[in-house]
Amino acid sequence: MIDSQLLEILVCPQDKGPLEQHGDYLVNTRLGKAYPVQDGIPVLLIDEAVDWPLE
Repeated sequence: MIDSQLLEILVCPQDKGPLEQHGDYLVNTRLGKAYPVQDGIPVLLIDEAVDWPLE
């Protein structure tokens, strides 16, 4: 889990909008992209994003 204070300041690298936590992902529902959280560290690289919802 990402600390709630940290989640408030993290933004999507594509549109600079807020992200929502869903399990092991930080999700931008506006763009349908999810960024993985690995070992508690968000990987906010555009190339690492996967399509959301996961299939």
